[in-house]
Amino acid sequence: MKACSLILAALLVSTPALAEVDPSPVVAAERAFAADGLALGIKRSFLKHSTPDAVLLAPDPVTPQKLYGPRPDKPHPPLVWWPLWAGIARSGDLGFTTGPTTFGGKDNGWYFTVWARQADGGWKWIYDGGAPSAHGDAAPQGSDPAYLAASTGPEATPAAAMDAVRQAEAELALAAATDSAAAYLAVLAPDARVVGSPAVPATTPAAVKAELAARAGAIAFSPLGGRASQAGDLVWTYGDARWTEGSKDRRGHYVRIWQSRADGWRLVFDQILPVADAA
Repeated sequence: MKACSLILAALLVSTPALAEVDPSPVVAAERAFAADGLALGIKRSFLKHSTPDAVLLAPDPVTPQKLYGPRPDKPHPPLVWWPLWAGIARSGDLGFTTGPTTFGGKDNGWYFTVWARQADGGWKWIYDGGAPSAHGDAAPQGSDPAYLAASTGPEATPAAAMDAVRQAEAELALAAATDSAAAYLAVLAPDARVVGSPAVPATTPAAVKAELAARAGAIAFSPLGGRASQAGDLVWTYGDARWTEGSKDRRGHYVRIWQSRADGWRLVFDQILPVADAA
């Protein structure tokens, strides 16, 4: 019995895959970014807190330096945002937050930011964007955010995780070309969040189905990039999306978070950001 207990204890110690990792460092990074947004302004705060190869969709993918570098640093109405939902990889090197934003005191949708831990232990974002979602009854600034539950899937190398997610996205794209809602429902986690429309972010299965129903019935997806955590349990991706509305061709971009779970790779966050009046 003692030998069995020792073996069990050793297994528990040597199984970091199931360890809970606190997402609070990602939340702290987001709050520091938001504070600098008020103190330094949009241009300087975005450049300070992003990596050189970070992605913005404005409306097509561009780095913060290319977008903001040439712009004059001039006063603007206050841009305020705060995290209400966050997640982090088991390796503690990749995470995200999302929450409401206001601009000049008026509701301004919901932001979504993907963060990566740097070599010095600090955090910088590698993607930042947002959707025109309504605030609804969102908790006020300073509220404690909810956390995505830790991954329950096996550990993998970042390369293996990216390969698995590329395959999952290829299968999603194939199915979405004829039935986008069914394609998503096949891969979404029960606690997934889906956004993109002016509605309040969908956080329940019923709301997710309503959000998916508001999208085009057929959508063509093609990947552009992404990143996997060192534990191979969390992957961020983004890419192109094309569909039709009536007789008009439309396009935009998707942004996703995939998480490895006991039943395979599951989509825990998805947003589609249309390009206004795009053909």
